[in-house]
Amino acid sequence: MRNGLLLAAALLCTMTASAADATGKWTGEMPTRGGETRETTFDLKADGAKLTGTMSGPQGSIEISDGTVSGDNIAFKVKLEFNGNSFVLVFKGKVSGDQIQFTRGREGADQTQQFSAKKAS
Repeated sequence: MRNGLLLAAALLCTMTASAADATGKWTGEMPTRGGETRETTFDLKADGAKLTGTMSGPQGSIEISDGTVSGDNIAFKVKLEFNGNSFVLVFKGKVSGDQIQFTRGREGADQTQQFSAKKAS
């Protein structure tokens, strides 16, 4: 029984150590619908399986919602208003060292775009 508990504790420590930390400020060139890019900053805080924070760019600072962390993978949504229309952007990312490789889509649409963000020093 004791050996089983020690093994379980060692596995838990190994899993925790291998998870990348999404906490911090990240900047990247996010693509727009027109094919241009805009510098965007993500200020993220991981707390267990929960991810909170903001996305900032020319539109100002916007809170993220429904943020999750699972190992090196993160996901969250950003609700936007543009010309009286509301829509939700869905972000999925994989954290690797000082970089997050993102896939961004729009809720209810099939099209996605990829970009990366680097951790600000």
